Amino acid sequence: MSVDPGIDSVDVRIREVLDSDLEAFLAYEHDPEAVRRSRFTPRPRDAFMKHWRTSVLGDETCLVRTVTVGDEVAGSVVSWWDGDRRFLGYWLGRPYWGRGVGTAALALFLDTERTRPLYADPFHANTASVRLLEHHGFQRAGTLHHGEDEHVLLVLPGQPGR
Repeated sequence: MSVDPGIDSVDVRIREVLDSDLEAFLAYEHDPEAVRRSRFTPRPRDAFMKHWRTSVLGDETCLVRTVTVGDEVAGSVVSWWDGDRRFLGYWLGRPYWGRGVGTAALALFLDTERTRPLYADPFHANTASVRLLEHHGFQRAGTLHHGEDEHVLLVLPGQPGR
C-alpha cells in the first residue's frame, strides 16, 4: 500500500515477524521520546527478547506483524487477548512518525484482524496515537490506569468474534 503522496511517498507494508526484526523493535522501545509519549517502561534486552519470543510470538492467539517502509523495519502491530477483550497495540520508530506510516499500517492490520470489538489503551497525553486510532473508527469508552498513568480506553465497535 502506498501512503498518500501528499503526506510522504513511501511503501508501507505489514508482514510476518522475523527474529531479526526484534533488534529494531528493541531499539524503538528504548527511544527516550517514545518512552515519554507512551509512558511504557522499556525492558532490558534479555527480558525484551524473552517476552517477544514467548509471550508474543509464542502465543498462538496473538496476531503480530512487522511494519516495513521499503526494505526497512519501521515497527510492529500486535493484537492479543486480555480476559474477554481483544486489544491492539503498535510501536513505530521515530523516523516513521508523522509520515502516514501509522495510518497505512493500521489500515492494513485492521483488514487482517477482524475481531470486533477491538480495544486500545494509549496514554492519554499521546494525542497523536489517540487521533490515529480515532481516525480508524475507534471510539472513546472511558479511562484505564496503569500504575499512576491514565490511559484512554478506545474501542472499535462491531460484532464480537474470535
